[in-house]
Amino acid sequence: MKIENDLGRDDIKKLVLRIAIPSMLAQFVNVLYSIVDRMFIGNIPVIGEQALAGAGICGPIVTLITSFATLVGIGGAPLLSIRLGAKDEKGARQILANCFIMLLVLSILIPILVLTTKSGLLRAFGASDVTYPYADEYMTVYVMGAVFALISAGMNQFLICQGYAKRGMISVMIGAVTNIVLDPVFIFVFNMGVAGAAIATVISQAVSSAYILYYLFSPKVPIRITFGGYRIRVMKRILMYGLSPFIIIAFDSLLIIGMNVTLKLYGGSEGDMYITCATIMQSFFLMITMPLGGITGGTQSILGYNFGAGNVERIRQALRVIAALCLLFNGIMMVAAFTASPFFVRLFTSNEEYAELSVWAIKMSVLGLIPLALQYSFVDAFTGMGLPTSALPLSFMRKFNYFLLLFLLPMIWGARTIFYVEPIVDVIAGIITTIVFLSKINKILNKRKLEAEAEAQLEEDSKKMQKIQ
Repeated sequence: MKIENDLGRDDIKKLVLRIAIPSMLAQFVNVLYSIVDRMFIGNIPVIGEQALAGAGICGPIVTLITSFATLVGIGGAPLLSIRLGAKDEKGARQILANCFIMLLVLSILIPILVLTTKSGLLRAFGASDVTYPYADEYMTVYVMGAVFALISAGMNQFLICQGYAKRGMISVMIGAVTNIVLDPVFIFVFNMGVAGAAIATVISQAVSSAYILYYLFSPKVPIRITFGGYRIRVMKRILMYGLSPFIIIAFDSLLIIGMNVTLKLYGGSEGDMYITCATIMQSFFLMITMPLGGITGGTQSILGYNFGAGNVERIRQALRVIAALCLLFNGIMMVAAFTASPFFVRLFTSNEEYAELSVWAIKMSVLGLIPLALQYSFVDAFTGMGLPTSALPLSFMRKFNYFLLLFLLPMIWGARTIFYVEPIVDVIAGIITTIVFLSKINKILNKRKLEAEAEAQLEEDSKKMQKIQ
C-alpha cells in the first residue's frame, strides 16, 4: 500500500488537513453507532421514551468499555509514531504487538467483570423499575460482543498513526453503514426491540474489526501486527501514555452516570423524563466531542513523529493549524446547536414536553465550546509529544470541577441546573489549559531541539570514527 502521508516532509497545513479531516469524519460517523441506536429505540411504539432512557443508562458503560480501547490505542499510537520518527522499526513493531495482546486480554476480562456486576451497576447508575429491563437487555448483548468494540476502536489508531487516515475512516464508515442498515431490521422487522439494536451494533463492530485486522496483519502497512516481544515495561509505558485520554473518556462516562443518578435523585416524578432528555442532549454533544477528539487524536501522529525526529518548527506549525481547525469546527457546531437542534431532537421523540426540554438542554451544553476546543487541542498535543505527565493534571482538573458542580448545583437550585454544568466547566478548563500550555510549550520544544542536535552530532561523530577505523 502506498503511504498516504509523509509525516516528516509533507507540507504541514496540507498534512494536518489530510489526517485531521478523515479522523474527524471517522469519529463523526462513529457517533452514529449510538445515535442511530437511540433514534430507532426512541421510536419504538408505546415504550420508546422508557426504552431510550434505559439505553441512555447503558451509554456510559458502553463508553467506559471503549475507553479501555483508547487507553491502549491512543497510548500506543504516539509511541509508535515517535519510534518511526526515530527510525526504530523494531521498537515500533514491539509497541504494536504489545498493544494487540493487551486488547485481547481486556476483551476477556471486561465482559466477565461487567456481567457479574451488571444488575447492581445499572441500578446504581440510575435505572428505575420501568427502565431497568431495557437497560439490562441492551447491556447483556453488547458486553458479549465487547471484543469487537475494543479491537475496532483500539487498533484503528495504528492505521491512522502510520499515515493511513483514510483507511481508518473507511473502517469506521463500514461499521456505521452496517449498523444503520441492520438496526431497523433487528428492531422492527424481527421485533427484537432494544436487544436488536445491541445485536446490530455488535455485528457492525465485528465488520469494522475485520477490515482493520486485514490491513494490520498484511504487508500493506510498514508496521504490522506480530506476536512475541511482550514486555511489562513496554505495557506500562503504553498505559502511561494512554492514561490522559483514558481518563478523559472514562471520566466522561462517570460524569454521565453521575448526571443520571443526580437527575433521578433530584428530579422526583420527572426523573425518567430528565434522563431521557439528557440522553438526547448527550447524543448531540457526542457529535461535537468525538469528532473534536478525532482531530486532536488523529494529528497526534504528526506531533509524535516530528517530536521523535526533532523537527520542532514543524510541531509549532502543526499546533497552530490544529488549534485553528478545532476552533472552526466547534464554532460551526455551536451555530448548528442553536439552529438545527429542534430537527435533531425530533429524530428521537415526538413528545412535545420531552422535545422542548431537550432542545433547551442542547443549547445550554454548547455555550463553552470555544474554550473547549483549546482544551482538547493542547491536552492531546502534550500526549502526542509523549508528555502524559503534563496532560494528565489538565484532564483531571476538568473532570474534578465537573463532579463538584454536578452534585453542588442541583443540591442548591434543583435538578434542572445540572444542564448548566457543562458550559461552566468548559470555560474554566479551556482558560486554565491554555495558560499552562503557552507557559510550557516553548521550553519543551527548545529542549527537544537541543537534544536532537546533540543526537545528530553524536551520530555524525560515530560515522566518522567508523571511517577512521
